[in-house]
Amino acid sequence: MRRQLRMYRVKDGELDAWIDEWRTNVLPLRRAAGFEVVGPWVDREEQLFVWVIGHDAFESADEEYYASPERAALDPDPTRHLAETRTWLLEDA
Repeated sequence: MRRQLRMYRVKDGELDAWIDEWRTNVLPLRRAAGFEVVGPWVDREEQLFVWVIGHDAFESADEEYYASPERAALDPDPTRHLAETRTWLLEDA
């Protein structure tokens, strides 16, 4: 399984709104798309949200997720809460 570490800096004052929308919308969609979801974790002082997701065919599954009608239907887009995103594909050590 390929895993990805995702780190998001959330806009000031929007962390709780992001977490709520992530739990309600993003998390169920990722799981329905076959992703293993590990996490999430937050650093409230730094306004950071960190999570790890995995999939056997990560790259193609991620593209399909973003192209899906279910993801496109999220309105408003939950990423409006994010000031910065960083991601790293990981491999077993």
